[in-house]
Amino acid sequence: MTRVAVLDDYGSVARGLGPWERLDGRAEVDFIAEHLDDPAARLAPYEVVVAMRERTAFPRAVLDRLPSLRLLVTTGMMNASIDFDAARDHGVLICGTGSRGGPTAELTWALVLGLVKHLREEDAAVRAGGWQQSPGGDLEGKRLGVIGLGRLGRRVAAVGLAFGMDVVAWSTNLQASDAAEIGVHRVELDDLLASSDVVTIHQKLSDRTRGLLGARELGLMRPDALLINTSRGPIVDERALLDALTSGTIGGAGLDVFDVEPLPSGHPLRTAPRTLLTPHLGYATEETFRGMFAQAVEDIEGWLDGAPVRVLGG
Repeated sequence: MTRVAVLDDYGSVARGLGPWERLDGRAEVDFIAEHLDDPAARLAPYEVVVAMRERTAFPRAVLDRLPSLRLLVTTGMMNASIDFDAARDHGVLICGTGSRGGPTAELTWALVLGLVKHLREEDAAVRAGGWQQSPGGDLEGKRLGVIGLGRLGRRVAAVGLAFGMDVVAWSTNLQASDAAEIGVHRVELDDLLASSDVVTIHQKLSDRTRGLLGARELGLMRPDALLINTSRGPIVDERALLDALTSGTIGGAGLDVFDVEPLPSGHPLRTAPRTLLTPHLGYATEETFRGMFAQAVEDIEGWLDGAPVRVLGG
């Protein structure tokens, strides 16, 4: 019987949202709810591992210690935390699943609105027996700066336009004509940072984007401007962000992603001022999980049948 491990099942939702019964008689499926700091120690007996996005990394040092592993399924069609070369060297096939962009764009706006309207503070005041503490801000007439105008960035930009915001965008290869097609102006990154009331990041993590926003870039932002990151934590230099929040260089930050996840219990971001923090749940919706886990089962079935699907090459 093939052994399958489903990882990082926060909230124990995977069992109920995937058609795992289709593997009955062919595979034994275990659901692991806690994050594994040393995944190789726990996963050595498993031939198949289903990873939830990049919650658990599979570098060469981990893959070297998984002699039984033959199939690694990642939800989504890319995963920067997997060493594809090492997987190939060990004869491990990697398959992916589809994903949806809408939920992350929605969470981006939840973070923006939560900060602008002071929702966390006002909710706490009402629950404590108080009432209105301070007036919130407006979005209409303000400038939204979108870093990365791809599939997600375009969704976020469209909502900004609907709110009556002036929307500008930047990425290395963005053409002014492409931005103009959706009513957005292309500007240089420094101009975007210096002029925007809200800056939101929608780029993939790569060697080029790691540390894209450091102390210099954050220093260009206005002291009342908000930074939103629902992409990947390391795109923003974490130490520089903490310094900017503490010193008041920027007005606040809405963060769904962090350098280390889960965020360590004593991490200074947990107590940083003017922040709204969520536990990387941009994509974590019931509809998204149903689709991902259904395709994960298809990936396992295909591999068992000798006809793998959605194979990723790195």
